[in-house]
Amino acid sequence: MTTAAATELHTLRDFLRYAVSRFRAANLFFGHGSDNAWDEAVYLTLHTLHLPLDRLEPFLDARLLPDERCRLLDIYSRRCQDRLPAAYLTHEAWLGEDRFYVDERVIVPRSFIAELLDEQLAPWVDDPWAIEHALDLCTGSGCLAIKLALNFPNAQVDAVDLSPDALIVAERNIADYQLGERIHPVLSDAFTALAGKRYDLIISNPPYVDAKAVAALPPEYRHEPEMALGSGTDGLDFTRIILREAKKHLTEQGLLIVEIGHNRAALEAAFPTLPFTWLETAAGDEYVFMLQAADLPATI
Repeated sequence: MTTAAATELHTLRDFLRYAVSRFRAANLFFGHGSDNAWDEAVYLTLHTLHLPLDRLEPFLDARLLPDERCRLLDIYSRRCQDRLPAAYLTHEAWLGEDRFYVDERVIVPRSFIAELLDEQLAPWVDDPWAIEHALDLCTGSGCLAIKLALNFPNAQVDAVDLSPDALIVAERNIADYQLGERIHPVLSDAFTALAGKRYDLIISNPPYVDAKAVAALPPEYRHEPEMALGSGTDGLDFTRIILREAKKHLTEQGLLIVEIGHNRAALEAAFPTLPFTWLETAAGDEYVFMLQAADLPATI
């Protein structure tokens, strides 16, 4: 924090301009909730001042108190110097209209599956109430497990992760949504702790970054748990486990839905006989696939 900034900046508008300049000069990478310096500055500023995140205009020319100026300059400085994603600075992340607690024990929530769950997987699921047992594999903060429970109101949901620390964060979010009677955190390496269990719906946003991309990740991503990002040379190691094991954990009419990032071509080349259905999201139809239980062979 500079003395000049603390004394010469007065209004919210002043601080936003200053933050954008700082962020651009620091060559920050944006990809954990916003994709540009302005949106990131607006979010961090409104959150830090406890202002509504959807109301900027009424406050732009409001003058700030000395302690408010210090708090803003501090969070701008931490974003630039430590290269922490904004979600780790504010301890919150959003998927649609749903807020989740996050810290560095979990990956920052971001998944194309979230929007599909908010649509209750139409048209692939005819009756959301018919989903009685669901699994969120690699649950992290528990965000997708919570989305499952909110959108499929009759479902009991297993939220599985290999990280005990991640499950602590998931439990906090589950408690915040008062879903403890329907969502069950499970410590497991993939399906190993789920012997004999079958689900009407399995979803997963697993690690899927290939080795080359992991090596080139911006500093912001290096604050996230490494095990939640990389998955072997081609990014498909964990997805292979899912495809190999999922059939024995799906009901006869069960659905498998998996996010694989930019790996569509590699996945289709690795499994040319599997009839993947690619689901349309806001970003396109290359990132999330669906398979029905009948589509999966007994062995892969």
